[in-house]
Amino acid sequence: MAQYPKEITERFHGTPEQNAIALVGERPARWDHIVIEDHDPSWADRFAAVSSLLGATLGGLIIAIEHVGSTSVPGLPAKPIIDIDLSIEDTADESRYVPALESVGYRLVLREPWWYGHRMLVSPAEDVHLHMWPKDAPEPIRHLLFRDWLRSHPQDRDLYAATKRRLARDTVDQPGDYSLAKNDVIDEIYARIFAAGPAAGGAGEDRG
Repeated sequence: MAQYPKEITERFHGTPEQNAIALVGERPARWDHIVIEDHDPSWADRFAAVSSLLGATLGGLIIAIEHVGSTSVPGLPAKPIIDIDLSIEDTADESRYVPALESVGYRLVLREPWWYGHRMLVSPAEDVHLHMWPKDAPEPIRHLLFRDWLRSHPQDRDLYAATKRRLARDTVDQPGDYSLAKNDVIDEIYARIFAAGPAAGGAGEDRG
């Protein structure tokens, strides 16, 4: 049976020291209030509108753009924040894309060169998380695998939904712990994805 390569199956977790220096500028206010909502079909329309704006703003720099995260999975409750993975040739030269994105109201909030060159910007309303990745970074492939698996495996979608709601309640006084607290169930689901292998019809072959 075909297997995913090691760079796909080994998830990256930043060190506490790295996480402490990743923030650029002011922390987004929405990060301090974890609100989980029932899935809203209009989230797909919001992604389409933002994708169109990004296409007009960055043009030929864009290699791939994908709606990822919980808002991209029909039936999955989520924070009402659209996560977008956008791949370009190289993220190290921020002058090629950050000023253009700032011109339409986005601001850089995370700089994580140790995490495959990841940068993250937020929209003016902080309701879009724009993840910038260099070409061939493995993390966007994992995001597609996770998204497509949850779309086609209701049992894991429901497991993840229940976990998200429970952790939102458990971390209400420490919202910064919410994302890290999800890692155990995320790793459990990824184990099933990787065990099934590419033959199960996962994403990652076509990132356009």
